[in-house]
Amino acid sequence: MLLANESFFFALFEYSFLRYALLTGIIMGFVTPIIGSFVVIRRLSFIADTLSHFSLAGLSIGLFLINIIGFTFISDPLYLAMIFSVIGALFIEILRGYYQNYKEISMPIVMSLGTALSALFISLSGGFNSSIYNYLFGSILTVGDKYLLVITIVTTIVLGLLFIFYKEMVIISFDETYAKLLGIKIGRFQFVSTIILAVIVSLSIATVGVLLVSSLMIIPVAAAMKVGKSFKNTVVIAIMFSETSIIGGLWLSYELGIASGATIVLINILILMLVGIFRTVYVRKRLRETKLSLQGK
Repeated sequence: MLLANESFFFALFEYSFLRYALLTGIIMGFVTPIIGSFVVIRRLSFIADTLSHFSLAGLSIGLFLINIIGFTFISDPLYLAMIFSVIGALFIEILRGYYQNYKEISMPIVMSLGTALSALFISLSGGFNSSIYNYLFGSILTVGDKYLLVITIVTTIVLGLLFIFYKEMVIISFDETYAKLLGIKIGRFQFVSTIILAVIVSLSIATVGVLLVSSLMIIPVAAAMKVGKSFKNTVVIAIMFSETSIIGGLWLSYELGIASGATIVLINILILMLVGIFRTVYVRKRLRETKLSLQGK
C-alpha cells in the first residue's frame, strides 16, 4: 500500500470525510464500551455477533432492493440494517421466553436465520462486491454527514436512557434475584436493553464492519476488567482503551493505506495483550514481595 502524501492530522483540516470518520469513531468509541460492559456482566457477549449477522441480512436485502429492484426510498442499506438488528433482538427475546431453561440457544437460531438470508440475497444481488466487502469489514472513511447526524441523535437518546435507568440496569446485570425483590420489572428492562444493544450494533457496522463489530464492544471491556477496581472504573478505562484504538486505527489506516476496521480491532487486541502482560507481571511482583515480607517476619 502507498503511504499518505500528508499527515493525518493536517489532512483533518482539509478533508471533510476524515473529520466525519473521526467524529463517528469518537462517538462509537464512547458508547460501545458502555453497552459492552452491561453485555459482558450479563454474560451475553455472543449476542453482539448474533445481531451483527442479522444486520447483514438487512444490508444484503437493502442492496438487493436498491441495485436489482431499483427501489429509491432506501437511501442507505445501513438504515435497513438497523431495522433488522432490532427485529433480531425481538426474535431473541421471544425465543428466550419460549426456551426458559435453554435461553442461550436463541442466539444461534437467530444468527443462522440472519446468515441464511444474507447468503440468499447476496447471491441474488450478483455475489460479493465492494459494497458488501465494506459492510463486512468496515469502512469508516466513507461515513457521510447524514449518517454522522443519525449516529449522534441515536447515541444521545441511548446515553439519556442509560443515565435515567443506570441504577436499575446495574442491579439487574449483577443480581436478577435482588432486582425482583426490589420490584424492578426485569423483563421490561431486559427488553429495552436488548433493543438499545441492537441499535448500537447496527451503528457500529460502519466503523468496523459486521464481522468485527463485537470486538469493538467486548475487547476494550475485557482489557479494562483486568485493571478496573469497580464497575464504573472499568467502564471509564474501557472507554479510554476504545478511543485509543479508534483514533490510533484511523491514523494508521490513513498513513499506511490499510483497512481501518481491521486496524482498529488489531490495536484493541494489542491493548488487551499488553494489559494482560502488565497484569501478570504486577501480580507476580506483588506475590514475590508478599513472600519476602512473610519470610522476613
